[in-house]
Amino acid sequence: MTHVFYRNSRSTPPTATRGEGAYIYDDTGKQYLDGSGGAAVSCLGHSDPDVIAAVQTQVATLDFAHTGFFTSGPAEALAERLVTHAPDGIDRVYFVSGGSEAVETALKMARQYFVETGEPQRTRFISRKQSYHGNTLGALAAGGNVWRKEKFAPLLADTAHISPCYAYRGQEAGESLEAYGQRVANELESELQRVSPETVIAFIAEPVVGATLGAVPAVPGYFKRIREICDRYGVLLILDEVMCGMGRTGTLFACEQDGVAPDIITIAKGLGAGYQPIGATLCTNQIHEVFVQGSGFFQHGHTYIGHPVACAAGNAVVTKLTDGGMVARAAQMGEKLDQALRDAFGDHPHIGDIRGRGMFRGLEIVEDRASKSPFDPARGINKRVKAAAFEAGLICYPMGGTVDGQRGDHVLLAPPFILTDDQIGELIEKLGTALQSALS
Repeated sequence: MTHVFYRNSRSTPPTATRGEGAYIYDDTGKQYLDGSGGAAVSCLGHSDPDVIAAVQTQVATLDFAHTGFFTSGPAEALAERLVTHAPDGIDRVYFVSGGSEAVETALKMARQYFVETGEPQRTRFISRKQSYHGNTLGALAAGGNVWRKEKFAPLLADTAHISPCYAYRGQEAGESLEAYGQRVANELESELQRVSPETVIAFIAEPVVGATLGAVPAVPGYFKRIREICDRYGVLLILDEVMCGMGRTGTLFACEQDGVAPDIITIAKGLGAGYQPIGATLCTNQIHEVFVQGSGFFQHGHTYIGHPVACAAGNAVVTKLTDGGMVARAAQMGEKLDQALRDAFGDHPHIGDIRGRGMFRGLEIVEDRASKSPFDPARGINKRVKAAAFEAGLICYPMGGTVDGQRGDHVLLAPPFILTDDQIGELIEKLGTALQSALS
């Protein structure tokens, strides 16, 4: 008998009892290799002694102080550390409790910025099809994940969507990667002209698309062109790094590899590495100064923002990612993981594409490699892969609707940065078992 409202109301999941390193154990003693870090969360693995010590020390000193009255040492220290390593111009950090909150905060911050500057007619956001930005109503509206939005569509604000930068399916024959990137980036300018640029607040995008497409990075030059277009029309650029940031792709901020700096950037997941629920919305000094010189008040907030214990955990995590060399390890082990995936599945008849950066990798599953045709959604291939992997003792992140929100399947991998060579071998072996079972 349970009173928990599970994600799937027709099944009862096993009970997780402990985590150690790259593994989670259930109440039967079964061991699972955490090949997706939950949902790209557990970048340091489980039971990290330094993060645990930071949490224990802080909760024994100061458990909670509401930000309507106080700041705290952990919040100040973590903000300082993040800004030190952030893209050029990023100067302020607004703490929240997770990724959806971070995106919701970014949307409201961007809107109020233009209200404060005397441009209240800016009411629109533009994002990309096949994107995902969170599950609050605002974040859900901004995203382009069809099946997640369908039930709630009447409640969602209207957001324009342009094509994703998805070379595997969008690049035309004879077209270079750079030319393809410029073509799809220029859709932003066309959309701005269609809706009138003076009505647009911001363009929001994931530097490496996570759950909806399965670790799809932008092609070279794409985001530089996006930045140029935003600057030309006075539109803010919001980069959502909730899933792909905090070292996941081999640099602390994913956008470092694209050579651009956003106006607002969102982070979460790996920021707390699972040890505490925390996220953050970072913005430029230019944006913050508009608030300082204007109303002086950001009309937003949640009870647990800037939580001292969560910030203490985040500070310990980011210290290990940067000074502790774990971001560099993510880049190194990510290359090994990529090579192992290509060695094992590069010629697989039903793996059409292997992609990603760092410890953020995706495999697109197809019925036919030559035509790239996906399996019939009725077969539920992604669900079968997830179940078979779990049975084999591997946690991974398969999803459906990869192609257009309805058709297509992929597997997302986001293992802890502490993964060893032997554990990469274990992941490959168990994933192969799952694919064989699901596709047979």
